[in-house]
Amino acid sequence: MTAAGRGQEAAPRPPGPPAATEVIDPESTPTEVTPAAVPLPASPSRTTPLLLQGQDYYYRSPSTCLDFQERVHEMGLVEEDGGDPLPCVLVLARAADMEMNELSLALAERGIRMVRIDADRCLNLPLTIYTDAPLVELDLRLLRPILVWRRHFDISAVPVDQRTISGAYAADQWRSVINWLAQRTDWEHVNPTRATCQLDRLTQLTDAAAFGLRVPRTAVTTQPGRTRPGGGRCIVKTAGQHLLEPRPGALHGLFPRPLDTSRASDSPESAPVIVQQFLNADGELRVFVVDDKLISYWVEKLDPAQLWVDPDAVKVTRAEIPDELAVKLLALARHWNVQVAAFDLLTVDGEHVFLEINVSCDWRWFEHRAGSTEVSDAVHDWVAGRFTELLDARAGL
Repeated sequence: MTAAGRGQEAAPRPPGPPAATEVIDPESTPTEVTPAAVPLPASPSRTTPLLLQGQDYYYRSPSTCLDFQERVHEMGLVEEDGGDPLPCVLVLARAADMEMNELSLALAERGIRMVRIDADRCLNLPLTIYTDAPLVELDLRLLRPILVWRRHFDISAVPVDQRTISGAYAADQWRSVINWLAQRTDWEHVNPTRATCQLDRLTQLTDAAAFGLRVPRTAVTTQPGRTRPGGGRCIVKTAGQHLLEPRPGALHGLFPRPLDTSRASDSPESAPVIVQQFLNADGELRVFVVDDKLISYWVEKLDPAQLWVDPDAVKVTRAEIPDELAVKLLALARHWNVQVAAFDLLTVDGEHVFLEINVSCDWRWFEHRAGSTEVSDAVHDWVAGRFTELLDARAGL
């Protein structure tokens, strides 16, 4: 059985032991003022937030580059053109984004240049972004981005200690520049940030209901132990990210769980969470949208968090969805202006219930479990086709 309660996208990854040491800010000095040197205001004693209790999933995200195009260019295996700026696809991600590593290889086979700026490898990066022309100089190469895709470029992954002055400075500079880069109007974007930056989980539920989809009854509260949307069993889930990154590269799980009132405090918690009606579902659908194409997988799991904590026990098979549901999902994707994303839905007594859409979705794990490459093939074809279409249009200007 499956229950309502998925959150924002986090790729299923094997747990790993904590790193012995953390090198996160090579330029910090002993003279910098850190929170340890500044008295903090006293705060009332609080119990551990309900959603943090028993969350023992940990993943160490590697910062090693596996991007095919980047490595062959670094090794000098590709002859560089010293003439006009090179048209390219620009990806803003992190090193462990395997979907983008695979895309790099697929685009190379089509003769399309892809470059990337990774959050966990951005320090000391030779980079110049021109404001009066749609040009980027990266590693001394002059590039003309045609299509820009921001995925897992999270400021929490920038390898600095943001408690220090230099760390806070570097993180703030990157935050401002990447946000600007991901919203510039003189190049095209996949899942434009202007449209998706406000697409939080609660807005999604409201919009989905307006488009005729059933949604679970939901509340947002700092008192989850006293909240019962639907009047029965409930799921508690984060209003934010599935993975917390308190230190760069150190990811801790924050997954949906059944609401256990015996664990809840009578006092308000430090931050609000989502409490959602439990639905006794037959299974879950993961529906990928790639432009106007839908690719669906049937997911069977026993627990909302099983996808991450025990992925080998999750069964994934290729599925088809009714035309009526497909029309509504495509209409929502157009309304939100997303081109590559993943819908999560429950199937309850033959009816489909919307949970959320994941804009920075990962698909290789689902493909591996189902023995399919349909999403990868569709993404590679669409990105290459869109790049060529935009390049031809600009050449005709």
